[in-house]
Parts: sequence; structure tokens; C-alpha cells
Amino acid sequence: MTTTLSFWHRLDRFLARLRPHRQPLSLAVDALIVATSWNITYLFRLGFERWITARPSYDLAVMGGVVAVYLVVFVALGIPRGMWRFSGFAEVKRLTVACGVAGAVCAVVVSMAQLSQVPRAVLALHPVITLMAVFGVRILYRMVYEQARSRITGNDTEVRRAVVMGAGEAAKRLLATIHQQGWIVLALLDDDPAKLGARIGGVEVAGTLADVARSDVIGGATHVIVALPGSSAARRRRAVDLASACGLPVLTVPSVSELQDGSARIERVRNIEPEDLLGRDPVVLDESGISGLLSGKTVLVTGAGGSIGSELCRQLARYGPSRLVLFEQSELALYQIEQQLAELHPHLPLVRLIGDVKQLAQIEHACHTHRPHLVLHAAAYKHVPLMEDENAWMALQNNTLGTFHAATAAARSGAERFVLISTDKAVNPTNVMGASKRAAEMVLSHLATQGHATRFAAVRFGNVLGSSGSVIPKFKEQIAKGGPVTVTHPEITRYFMTIPEAARLVLQAAALAESGQVYVLDMGEPVKIVDLARDLIRLSGHRDGEIPIVFSGLRPGEKLYEELLADADDTLASRHPRLRIAKLQEPAGDAWMAEMLAWLTTVNYTMVPAACRKALKGFVPEYEAR
Repeated sequence: MTTTLSFWHRLDRFLARLRPHRQPLSLAVDALIVATSWNITYLFRLGFERWITARPSYDLAVMGGVVAVYLVVFVALGIPRGMWRFSGFAEVKRLTVACGVAGAVCAVVVSMAQLSQVPRAVLALHPVITLMAVFGVRILYRMVYEQARSRITGNDTEVRRAVVMGAGEAAKRLLATIHQQGWIVLALLDDDPAKLGARIGGVEVAGTLADVARSDVIGGATHVIVALPGSSAARRRRAVDLASACGLPVLTVPSVSELQDGSARIERVRNIEPEDLLGRDPVVLDESGISGLLSGKTVLVTGAGGSIGSELCRQLARYGPSRLVLFEQSELALYQIEQQLAELHPHLPLVRLIGDVKQLAQIEHACHTHRPHLVLHAAAYKHVPLMEDENAWMALQNNTLGTFHAATAAARSGAERFVLISTDKAVNPTNVMGASKRAAEMVLSHLATQGHATRFAAVRFGNVLGSSGSVIPKFKEQIAKGGPVTVTHPEITRYFMTIPEAARLVLQAAALAESGQVYVLDMGEPVKIVDLARDLIRLSGHRDGEIPIVFSGLRPGEKLYEELLADADDTLASRHPRLRIAKLQEPAGDAWMAEMLAWLTTVNYTMVPAACRKALKGFVPEYEAR
């Protein structure tokens, strides 16, 4: 089986190399067929004894003219543009017309030239034999192609052919297994001069990364695979940019973090995600400090099934907590994260709780029963437009009052630390969601002054790529439908980071935090949303202009630009270079807290949004509604 598969792989790779030269090769083969058919026709007409000796002296010139006529007619009717592996009845019709026209032209010319020694039967039979031969060759090619496809993929799906960017250890491991999934690797590319011309797994290193655009390299390929998981972020970004310019779908091997945590294997290539384009090197953590905080401890995560909460759980599990308490309002989300953790960490004790932080009794019961050492509060309503009007009151109930409930429960149960997941939208908020999170930060700052043994801290970060409700899933869905891709404004920018990056920095902040501190994450440079949309379009295999981008206008409460999160004028350095401590105003006093809680605990679901925003302004002075 291995030898047969190897033969079919080599055959498909050879045919793929010929495919960029399909049209001239098709003409050359057809010319040979026309000439051969001319001789076969003489054989039928004159027999073996006379099929050479009885020909006229000028027959070779006539045959050359016949071949030329056929090629001219074939080109005029577009025959060389046909793809032999899809030959069918439509190709029969085109070839019949072409051979009929060419045969008629040849017969007329020979007759007008009074070349009487050319048998009329040869002129009549030659188009028929040529038609059978040219179509027969195409059908034979299709049979060979489909047999190769079946033997390579195991079914009738198309063979996928890739050019792999990178010729290091990842490429070696990829080549060792990827053929089992129906892939053919045509070439490797690497910038290391020592590797040029070398062969890895029978595949040649055909050039540098920049050579991916060369027709002799990319010809016949259906995909480009970036296999540089251990390279710098800048080099990976350059490779992706070079690959996307080819107009083919671009895939990548899993990242180093995906390979390390066991969530992916090297041969499971995936689509390029926006996080692959951020151009930042991995976050280096104080592993010993985080391990000391988590190892052998009980950790409770609220919103454990959400985008951030679930990644926090996956990261936490790596440090060997004695127990992980999953507190989640959604049954489906709780089930999904429980299943993932059970598969990846089967020996980790899990407590799965359906609960709502808006209900103090529920979160208090969870904390009192399980006595967590660390509480990570990720439960939140975070969709800005959705929380702006009809749901403004619920945003405050969940984000602000829910934070008070979770923090209070953690303190009463003797938790060592409580960390709130906050947002950049809490900086000079212009929407209810941001203001509700700023109010939650102020609640924590107040609790930090009340003499609790628990350390209260918050961590702010910007948009998280791939989180629920982010622009990425929306863009992908729009691209899959053929567009248009909608962007609110051509100049709108946001700070982005990946979910794993955010989760790791949250754990780092938890290890460093002193009570009452608000940490802000270094988010790098802001990204234009329209540029992100264009990247996704190109990486889907579309060229510029194929998928339109339309601008829909800013939504209620939405900013054009978010404030810098780690500006040195507004923050202080921490012990980690990617974390800074926000300079905040003095903690709110007891009167503020009492008034805030009195308002939030009032069951007032009929409050109109305008009244809610007006009252919120009184509690969060920097809030300016838009």
C-alpha cells in the first residue's frame, strides 16, 4: 500500500508541475495525435505492404500542413483551454466541430492544389480517426487523474496540492503525515541558503519565501501552507503577506501554544486567523509565580463557558489546581467547556455549576461550599450596541452589581485574590457597557479599602480576536456569502489581542496584583478594522475587489478610536513589561457605594434607557453618552 500510494503521489505531483503549461502542452500533444492519425489513416487505406511506399513524395509536406490547419482551428475554438481532467460530453461536441472544420479545410485545400496522389479516403477518414484519438487521450487522462485522486484521498474529493513555506522541523513533521489526509506537497520554501536545493521527505526546497509568487513554484498548487510556528512574529507575518498575494487560500500549521497544550497536532493545518497577523511575539510569563498562585489551589471562574472564561480555564488547568469550579449561566457553554477540559485534563477535578452572578445567594453558595483561593470574574454582558438601549439596565445589573456580588462572596469565603476582567471601554466610557465596567472597577476599589483579607484587582484589555460577538466571525460569514463585508467607518481602529494572550496576562496580573490595582495590558499598535477585513478577504483566496467592503456608520455609543491602554502618562510600570498599573482617582467613598447599591438593587426593569444613562452619569463622572 505504501509503494502504491507513493507512486500515485509522485504521479499527481508530476501532473501538477505540468499544469501551468497546460495550453502549449495540449497543442503539442494534439499535433502529435493529428500526425499519428494521418499515418494510421494511410495504414487503413493502403495496408501494411504499401502504407509507406505508395505515398506521394510530397506527403510529408501535406501532413505538416494538415497539422498546422488543425492547430489553428483548435486555437480558434479554444480547445487548448479545456481541462482534460473534466473532459465530458461538452468536450466531445467541441472536438467534433473542430475536427470537422479542420478536416473540411484540409480536403478543400488539397483538392484546390490538385494534389491528386493523396487518397480521397485518407482525407475523409482522417478527421474521424483524429477525433477518436484526441478525445481518447483526454478520457485516458481523466481516468488516470481520477484513479490517482481516489488512491490519494480515499474518495472522490479533489486532491489538495500545497506549497509549504518553511523547511524546518515543523515542515519535516508535516510532510511525514499530511499525505495521509489527501495532500500533495509540491515544493518547500525557506530563506536559509543552506537548505536551497535540499530535499525533505522527497520534496525539494525550491527557493526562498519570496519565491512563492513564481509561476514555476506556485503552478498547480491549490493552497499555500505556512509552517513557521517557531519563527518570530514578524517573519510569520511576512510569510502570510507573501502567500496571500498569490490569490490562493492560505493555511498554517498550529501555533506553538496550540502544539504545547495538546489542542492540535502539526498535521492539522488550519485557516490563517487574524491572531496570526498581530505581529507580536508570545507573552513570556513568570511561570514560577503563576504556578505558586495556582498549583494545588481551588480556583473559581465565573462566566467559565464564555470566550475569555473558557480560555482562562484551559490555561488554569496547565498549572495543576486541586479543583476548578466552573460557574456559568449558559447550560450549553458550561457543557462545552466541561467536555473540553475533561478531554484535555482528565485527572483535573471539575465542579460544574449553573449560576447567575446577578443572584447574590447563588454565587455566595458556590464560594462558601468550595472555598476558592482565587476567583476570576469573567461573567459579563459585553456587546456595546446591544447593551446601549433596551438592555442598559441589565448591563448594569450583570456587569456592576454582579461584580459586587462575586467580589463580596469571594471576600466572605476567605478567597486570597479576586480578579475582574475589565475592558478598554471603561476608559472615558461613551457607552453603557463601558460605564458599567468602570463602575465595577470603582466597586472593587472601594472594597479594597474595607479591610478584607482578599486582594481585589481588575485587568483591562481591548478587543479579543475570536471572542463571541467580535467582528471576525461576522466578517468570515459575510465573506463566505460573497459579501459585502460591512465596516462601520473607514477610519475606525481598535486594539486587538488573542484570547490565549489575554488569558495568560490575566493570570500574570493575578500573580502580581496588590489590592485595589487596575492593570492594563500592552495591546501593541491599534489596527484599522478595514485593513483587518481586507486581510481576511485575501486570506480566503479572493483578490482585491472581488468582495466589496461597505461602510455602515458608527453605532450608538461607539468610538472611532479607543484610548491608549498603556500610555506612560496614565499608567505606572509593573513587574511585567506587558502589564501596567492604571493611575486612578481616589476610591469612591461609603456614600457613593451605598447609593450605587441602593439604585442597583431596586427592581426597576421598566426604566427607560435615557433615564438609566442619566443616572449612570451621576455615578461614573467620566461617562459621556453618545
